[in-house]
Amino acid sequence: MEISFKETNKRMARFEKAIRQAGVKVTIQRLEIFRVIASSIDHPDVETVYERVRERLPTVSLDTVYRTMWMLLDLGLISTLGASRDRTRFDANMENHHHFVCSRCGLTRDFYSEELDGIKIPESVKDFGSIEKAHLEVVGVCKQCAAKPNPKAQEEDTS
Repeated sequence: MEISFKETNKRMARFEKAIRQAGVKVTIQRLEIFRVIASSIDHPDVETVYERVRERLPTVSLDTVYRTMWMLLDLGLISTLGASRDRTRFDANMENHHHFVCSRCGLTRDFYSEELDGIKIPESVKDFGSIEKAHLEVVGVCKQCAAKPNPKAQEEDTS
């Protein structure tokens, strides 16, 4: 599944409008950093965004990427995914959707479900505070990892 050119352009237009409304300067670095996230299906972490941006802007610093990604988060243009495992992942798809996460390699992909969109949140959750949004993260093993031997299972067999 690829992000369509049309969808990427829609996200870029949303970015440009929001950043201008916030009074933030539109720079080539900010445009390229957001473009990388907006056109990606793999929900990249900061280091991955940095490597991809460097292909087109070799002088960009990792610090610039970090600061820009947190600014994009503050502006509501991207979201972070899941609990901080090794690295925080970012997502420019602000439509209602859910995530599949591979427990072995970390592959993360969007999926859509009207049934899950309409899930009733238990009343007890309100004890924690007000609910702004809900999405489901499905954890499993991706097809590529499932086709490989599981090193963890092999370790358990030898113990």
